[in-house]
Amino acid sequence: MDDVASRLGQNVRVLREGRGLTQAQMAKLAGMPRATWANLESGTANPTLAVLDRVAGAFQVTIEELIAAPQSGARHYPKGTLPEKMRGAALIRKLLPDPIPGMEIDRFELPPRVKVTGVPHTPGTREYLMCETGEIVLIASGEQYRLSPGDVVAFRGDQRHSYSNPTMKTAVAYSFVLITRRDGR
Repeated sequence: MDDVASRLGQNVRVLREGRGLTQAQMAKLAGMPRATWANLESGTANPTLAVLDRVAGAFQVTIEELIAAPQSGARHYPKGTLPEKMRGAALIRKLLPDPIPGMEIDRFELPPRVKVTGVPHTPGTREYLMCETGEIVLIASGEQYRLSPGDVVAFRGDQRHSYSNPTMKTAVAYSFVLITRRDGR
């Protein structure tokens, strides 16, 4: 158990320092006393699952990442190794190999004259769409937005929405979704 507690303490400290925050700031984000946070970082704590869940939520990482043995600082993911799926004629590719709780980041490649219907998320979710190349028409909550390269639209991701490419050239866009959990966090 000491080894797990030590790893937890080291991982929590490294994650906190990497964000440039103090113990007091992280404790406040996690909704716990600073002394509890300091005890976690000391490597002597034996926290409950509820405490681990709060810490993981504050960092937006999994509980497994909090207690895992340190890994190499970098890993190469060759093209084609990250998940891809077709939605109609559109290619949607995940941009991150490791899931980030409450966040989805995808690359959309829309062939000419293709329309894709978005999937509404949980209430309170925010979505951001950035046009990289070509032209994208976003319809969100009945409003239409025409995006050119570099344009971004922020909208409610819990409403009906769709993406289309009205041109004869392939368009590329990036979707960033900040999902609100069902409990409102």
